[in-house]
Amino acid sequence: MEGEIKGLLISTQTLILGEEARVEGQIEGNHIVISGRFNGIIRATGRVEIHDKGIATGEIFTSCLVIEPGGVFDGQCHMAAASEAAKPITIPIRAAQAG
Repeated sequence: MEGEIKGLLISTQTLILGEEARVEGQIEGNHIVISGRFNGIIRATGRVEIHDKGIATGEIFTSCLVIEPGGVFDGQCHMAAASEAAKPITIPIRAAQAG
């Protein structure tokens, strides 16, 4: 996906925010890849990836978060094990590439 969107995005497959994407709101999906800019809340049943040019701000709920070198995440990540019986772990993160 490329372009600007404000609101709710729902995807049952892989959702890719390209380098030109500017998204503000909420994403609910399985596998989410961020190469552009995102501000809001992500709820993923699968994994969330922030690629080297991606910038994500807000909250992420997932069992797997991958941030490539150069990717930026400023917010909170709530991680739970694959089993819903496990207690979720909240990890505040601020990651950015060193100059």
